[in-house]
Amino acid sequence: MGHNVLKVPTGVPDFDAIVNGGLPEGSVVILFGDIGAGQHEFIYTSAYKLATVKEHPYMFETMLGTFCKMEGIPEHICYITFSRTKDDVLREVHEGFDPAFYNMLSRKIQFKDLSAHYYKKSLVPPSWTDGDNGGTLFAGTPKENVLEALIKYLEETPPKSMIVIDSLTDLVVSENIKIADLVNILKGMQRASKRWGGVIYIMLTRGILEPREEQMFLDSVDGVLTFEWTKYHLSSKRQRFMYVEKFMSVMPHLDKERIARFPTMVTAHSGMTVINMETIR
Repeated sequence: MGHNVLKVPTGVPDFDAIVNGGLPEGSVVILFGDIGAGQHEFIYTSAYKLATVKEHPYMFETMLGTFCKMEGIPEHICYITFSRTKDDVLREVHEGFDPAFYNMLSRKIQFKDLSAHYYKKSLVPPSWTDGDNGGTLFAGTPKENVLEALIKYLEETPPKSMIVIDSLTDLVVSENIKIADLVNILKGMQRASKRWGGVIYIMLTRGILEPREEQMFLDSVDGVLTFEWTKYHLSSKRQRFMYVEKFMSVMPHLDKERIARFPTMVTAHSGMTVINMETIR
């Protein structure tokens, strides 16, 4: 008896076409790589296109192509931050993309700012990190630490959501958080996500951790999409690439097509797109 797995579109049509409609529902995916190489642009593109299709189903094929299915569209888009504010994120969208991106995402993304918990035991004054408390001072110091607050929010998030955690890098550099605790939470999240459905994207900057610790995180999730900068030969011009570093259910499709990596381009109008696909010789 076959086991049909619903696919959640990534919003990058050329990539979704190769992987048969998107990523398996319930996946926890680390967006890993160089600073500025495309992780945030991937998220903004995905969130914008999925939110647009959810609100305007007639735009499905225009936004996502013909390989995805409507039932894979997440019901909600949730964006969790530790050091960035909602305004930071939306300002970045406003400055980098067409107004349609900002107008859609400012209405459709549900933000959760955990900065009050993140900076709880740091030297950062409370007036700088009011988070969700809405004032210049904490409305009482949060009782929960940041990991407890993260788990609580994930438990309360509706099923079939696209969840963005921005970012794991913030957590791994904190002196108040143990790497072993983070790894265990990722492993538990990876198990629970199969019940929650939707997809969870977690951002992690390359080179922040020691190689052994880095590998522990990458091994604790379903998939890893890597983003990197590469210089053209005999030129100072740089090109951004995306490739699948790990994803058991996705890799066979790439091997069949002999695809090594995806050169990407970001435009204000379309967000992240795949320019062409580099093949293995």
